[in-house]
This record gives sequence, C-alpha cells and structure tokens, in this order.
Amino acid sequence: MLERVEEIEAFVQELWRDGIADVVLAGMGGSSLAPEVFRRTFGSEQLHVLDTTHPLAIRALEARLDLDRTAFVVSSKSGSTLETRSHLDYFWERTGGEGARFAAVTDPGSELEAVAGERGFRAVFAGEPTIGGRYSALSVVGLVPAAVAGVDLTRLLERTLEMAEACRLDEGNPGLELGEAMGESWREGRDKVLVNPTPAGFGLWVEQLLAESTGKEGKGLVPVPGEVSEGDDRQEQEVRVSDPYELGQEFYRWEFATAVAGAIIGINPFDQPNVQEAKDRTKALLDSADDPELEPEGEPFAGAEPGDYVAIQAFVEPSEENEQKLEELAGRASGETGCVVTHGFGPRYLHSTGQLHKGGPPSGVFLQLVDDTGEELPIPGQSFGFGRLIRAQAAGDYAALKERGLRVARARWEEIA
Repeated sequence: MLERVEEIEAFVQELWRDGIADVVLAGMGGSSLAPEVFRRTFGSEQLHVLDTTHPLAIRALEARLDLDRTAFVVSSKSGSTLETRSHLDYFWERTGGEGARFAAVTDPGSELEAVAGERGFRAVFAGEPTIGGRYSALSVVGLVPAAVAGVDLTRLLERTLEMAEACRLDEGNPGLELGEAMGESWREGRDKVLVNPTPAGFGLWVEQLLAESTGKEGKGLVPVPGEVSEGDDRQEQEVRVSDPYELGQEFYRWEFATAVAGAIIGINPFDQPNVQEAKDRTKALLDSADDPELEPEGEPFAGAEPGDYVAIQAFVEPSEENEQKLEELAGRASGETGCVVTHGFGPRYLHSTGQLHKGGPPSGVFLQLVDDTGEELPIPGQSFGFGRLIRAQAAGDYAALKERGLRVARARWEEIA
C-alpha cells in the first residue's frame, strides 16, 4: 500500500482543489467500519459514512450536505452489495449524475467497476481480491476514506510495518500472544471477549472481525465491546491505541490475532458461510409484492440463562440519541439477565455479527427492534424504496434466526426504548 499512497492522496487533493467540501463513503460491513473508526479517531468533519438503509437517516444526512459540493466514494469489494448500490443510484439521481463527483473502491472485474466506467467516475481504486472485507482496513478499502479524513498514510503505514515485523517474532509477538490468549480462553469456556477500551468506535470494527471470522460450525468468540462485568464465561482483551497513528498497528495486531485464534478454535477464519442467508431471504421478500408487517412477537430476553449472550438488533434510525437509548437498554438487559449484551443497528450488523448469530454457538437470545421508517424514500430503478428494503432485511434475518430454533423476539422501538 505504500506504493499507492501517492495515487490516493492525489485523488483527495484534487477533490479539495475542485471545491468539494464533504465526502460520503457508502459501504457496508468491512467497507464502512474501518472508515468509521478513522473518521472518529482523526475527528474528521468532512468524511461521512453511510451504512444504513433507514429512510430517516438518509434524509438526515442529505439535509446536512451541500450536494453541489459533495463527492461520493462507493465501496463494495463484490460490487453488488444491495445497500451500497442503492445508495449509489439514489445519490447519482439526486446530484444529476456528475461522474466527476463519484469514485469506486471495488475488486477488479466487478459490476461496480463496470458501472463506474459507464458513468465516467473520477476514479476507480482496485482492491486486492485475496483480502477479505473484514481484513481490508489497511487496503484501499480503509485507506481511501482515511486520506479523506486527513490521515498521513505514509506515517500510518510505516508505523504499521513495525507491528507486522513484531508479529514475525518467536518471542514477544503481540499478535500471536493476543490470538493465543483468545483461543486458549475459548477452550476454557470463556468465549465472551470483553474488548476494552473501545476508543473512537474501535469496538465496532473488532466486532465484525471476531464475530464473522470465528462464529461458525456452532463455535466462535462473542465480541462484547465496552462490557466490564465479570463472569466465568468472559475474558477481557485490551485495545492499545494511545496515539491516533497507532491505529494501523492495532488493526494489524487484531487481524493477526484473529487468524491465530481461529486456528486454535478449529475453524476457517477467512470465510463467512452464513452471511448470504439473510441476503437471500431479503431478496425473496423484495422480489415478491409483499411489504413485511413487523409485528411484536415473543417476550424480550425470555429464556436467557448464565453463559448465554443477549443480542439487541435495532432496525431503527442510527442517531446519537438512539445510540444512547440503545446503550441504556443494553444495561437494563444485562441487569435483568446477568448475561453479556451486544447491540447493533440493522442492517449494519448483518454484515458484522450476523454470521456469529446464525453460525456460532446457539447461546444467543435475540431481540429485534423496529420503528416507523417514515415516508417512503424511492430507490431509482427499483420497485421498492429504502423503507421497504430495511423492513425486508429485518424480516429476513428474523426468519433465519427462527428457522434455526433460536430464541428471538421482536418489539416496537417506541414501546421499549
């Protein structure tokens, strides 16, 4: 990546010279979580990360932008991610289809690469196909938005190389030590990984890395950022970011450690066999004429026992106010059940912890929360809008959990938060 720094930074400088004031990064999962951590860590007000299909959130973002001075980086390794392609088509129409204000980050030969060529995008950053999405923080997927956020990429990568070399050592190897600690603790029955601290949203990124990498074949580590409670099923692992430019090092250390832990657990940390299931169910619902009715069902947290974990899946507008309410609800759930509690906004978590929920240990107790998505927001070229899309995503994942016989309930956000 050091060889591509000049290319990336030249692109960003051209944007500023051309009068661009804001850049929206549209992506999901591995394409959005590292950029979000870079944005928060470096305090960027020019970079905005869009990884929700909730109409209220999309409208709120648009209202904050001067669309005439906004550029869009559309990031999808596969090039076919439904949410991201919907974001592209929506803002392409809203901005009048000016290709010079769009760029793509995608693997060579993808549908998105073809669209970028047809529409005359300003730039296409070719990803490395052998790097999985959740391991892509230090590839163009993470570094293009990092440059937008004002990160000195050379400084970041040179610091990261120090960690890469340290992870080759026989003794004092930081990545190996973390991976062995997580894997051996799992063998002892401590499969809940309390990740502390979680500066600038680092826990969001770690959640996807650990959950999607290890949660399969009925096994896996359950990441719980911010949790500090004690218990026989828990281990605590430290995030070490005392300086913003140590962020690359910490990305690398956790990636290395996750591969090590996966080897100890006995799974392949580089595949995600259950992620596609919720996507297929969503597509089937969208292809039908039905708009899912998301009715309350079941009793929240029913059946939770020691050793379980609670997962709150909030298909609601991802605002600061709702994030605070979600954290308060997680605290209540922890007090009521005695279990560790994870929480996330949908559909973001479908690309993050969704693999663990469906493929990991059957110890999850799930609560899906839904709200009123407001007036429909059409998606150009589609028979459905963003409101119907997020409802189909919620319904599809709920059905996938129920089919597995997992403990799942649904409630209205207004009634429980």
